[in-house]
Amino acid sequence: MSPVLAAVVMGLLGLIIGSFLAAVSVRLPREEDIVVARSRCMGCDRPLRPWELVPLVSWLVLRARCARCGAAISPRYPLIELGAALVGVWAGFSGSSGLMIAATAVLGWQLLLIAIIDGENFWLPDVLTWPLAATGLIAAALTGWDVALSHLIGAVVGFGGLWLVGWLYKAVRKRDGLGGGDPYLFAGAGAWVSWIGLPSVLLWASAAGLSLVFGLLVVRRSVSATDKLPFGVFLAVGIWLTWLYGPLGL
Repeated sequence: MSPVLAAVVMGLLGLIIGSFLAAVSVRLPREEDIVVARSRCMGCDRPLRPWELVPLVSWLVLRARCARCGAAISPRYPLIELGAALVGVWAGFSGSSGLMIAATAVLGWQLLLIAIIDGENFWLPDVLTWPLAATGLIAAALTGWDVALSHLIGAVVGFGGLWLVGWLYKAVRKRDGLGGGDPYLFAGAGAWVSWIGLPSVLLWASAAGLSLVFGLLVVRRSVSATDKLPFGVFLAVGIWLTWLYGPLGL
């Protein structure tokens, strides 16, 4: 399959996956059923009909309004669908084999959902971080068991290292500096990029976090040391860039 065809196919698949991710990002924080429950309008609570669930197209055709009650449909839904489609296109162009394309897409879609959940709720649920580590180890095992071992070590080092940082911070500052889900997400990072990629993940994450802080300083002129930042979002950026471009300096 040519890279262009692969990108088109994965992009279309990404739109479908993105529709599911958008639903999960709303239902998971509310502890609603993810698999069985039908999608409903947030305004009138009526189940959406099949033609109202076509990714991106339905939102455009309906002009961002419910067909029954006229309630506004948030642009976050098509934006998430487009984000997942972009991940699919990126995977189609970056993969050298079917396995690599699939692995890149799966990683990107997982990171997208994790970043959305953490960015909106400051929460990294185990139901997302643990599967990230599992899929990383599976992808490594499909490459070779010798590769899988280094990625397993990466998962262990990732969890233990960030957990220790959080413990030391709390011991010194007497308050939490990291969320409870961050070590599990960093374990997922090690499972995907191996132990050798973990420093790069942290460097990319720190760069992304500092960029946000500088942006806030420009807009708000002040940032407090007690302001909460969704570190999981920055880790997701670091994992994605390290996976795509490899550890920095190597």
